[in-house]
Formats: sequence, structure tokens, C-alpha cells
Amino acid sequence: MRENLKRKIIEVCDKKIATKGTNVGLSFYAFFANKNDDPALLMEAAEWWIITHKLNHFEKAVKVKEIVEAN
Repeated sequence: MRENLKRKIIEVCDKKIATKGTNVGLSFYAFFANKNDDPALLMEAAEWWIITHKLNHFEKAVKVKEIVEAN
């Protein structure tokens, strides 16, 4: 996974956790604007989320952050 995507995931997870608590869930779409301006990066995130880690559509932000930081 690209380093800039890792940083973005951690940043978004941190913001969500800070504002909504440790129980907050999110999908990989949370890391992108509503406008699909980088389809390759979106597909990279989708593959990482769905194929590599077999995550559900919504997962706890804490769990996602832990997975990213572990790699």
C-alpha cells in the first residue's frame, strides 16, 4: 500500500475516533472525497480492504488503524 494512503487512513481513523469515540465504524470510502479523482488509489484501498484483509463493509476505525500500523 502506498505510504500516502497509509497516512490518510490513519488520519481519518484518528479524526473519527476523536469525534465519535472508539466504537465508530467506517468503510474504505471514508478515505476519499465524493469525487473519484484517483480511481487507481481507490481500487488499491478496495483491494486491501476486501481481498487482502477480508474486512466487512463497515469496520471499527480502531481495528482498521491497528491493521495499517502493524504493516
